[in-house]
Amino acid sequence: MGDHGNLTEQRYEEARVAETLKKGSRVTGAAREKLAADLKRKYDSGASIRALAEETGRSYGFVHRMLSESGVILRGRGGATRGKNKATAGAGS
Repeated sequence: MGDHGNLTEQRYEEARVAETLKKGSRVTGAAREKLAADLKRKYDSGASIRALAEETGRSYGFVHRMLSESGVILRGRGGATRGKNKATAGAGS
């Protein structure tokens, strides 16, 4: 429970960083490193690239590039897959 104040402060800082980094503005230096670290942490916690793009007001491509530059191993695509599932493919014989 003692972390509540820290979480509020962290969210405020993230909102401030996102607010100062308007879409289309160039992000360099310390601000870029801070944004990359925040994106990496959130992505590693399970956030999608699309969700991060919407949250920061940046494009999908920008967030993808920032994550790649940060050395993040990107997850595979989710959702429905094409073709038969291996378990059901063998069961039909």
